Amino acid sequence: MLLNCDLGESFGNWTMGLDAQVMPHIDQANIACGFHAGDPLIMQQTLELAGAHGVSIGAHPAYPDMVGFGRRSMNCSTEEIIANLHYQVAALEGMALAAGLALNYVKPHGALYNDMMADTAVRAAIMRAMAAYHRPLALMLQATADSELHRAEAQTAGIELLFEAFADRCYDDDGGLLSRRLPGAVHNRERMLAQVIQLRDEGSVTTASGKILPLQVDTLCVHGDNLEGVQAIEAIRALVDGA
Repeated sequence: MLLNCDLGESFGNWTMGLDAQVMPHIDQANIACGFHAGDPLIMQQTLELAGAHGVSIGAHPAYPDMVGFGRRSMNCSTEEIIANLHYQVAALEGMALAAGLALNYVKPHGALYNDMMADTAVRAAIMRAMAAYHRPLALMLQATADSELHRAEAQTAGIELLFEAFADRCYDDDGGLLSRRLPGAVHNRERMLAQVIQLRDEGSVTTASGKILPLQVDTLCVHGDNLEGVQAIEAIRALVDGA
């Protein structure tokens, strides 16, 4: 089970996250492409940091919503979604190639990710975008009870999927994340580490209702927005590695 983290989300003089402290402990860096965060220099610096630590590079495209940090849904057509994704992914891939690095996958950000999981049409548009790129790219999405359906959709589109789970979030019975408006939606450190161990050893999570939910997970999403988050990533890394 790999560790992935959203990085490169600073902009100009504004700093978001502790990328340099996070990068040594992860396997996959989801790098913002300028539509919700990031700018050309930040993208370049984050790519170089990933390259220095041998971390796999993924594009982290979003709706064009810099002011809302990509957390607001937009009523985009299929054609707009495909064009927006190609624009962002191509920008990051071009910069990666200039640095002698390779882009390996795509993970949508924020509202685009949530819409992808909830809306068949949005998910189909994103899969079409990945399949129609100049070379097919793997798509990272959430592991849920519907993962086999999503795998079948991806096979039809001709792309590979990477299924992810979340270390610090409580799940509902269908494999979705419990709403942050509900108590217990975000795990404390003890429960987070227990969930990581359960995913590692049993390939499952315990939902808010107490149900054991099997999940096929390739990668685990972690967050390094602050020092406490970085320390949590270090602990998760040790658990995933079996230390």
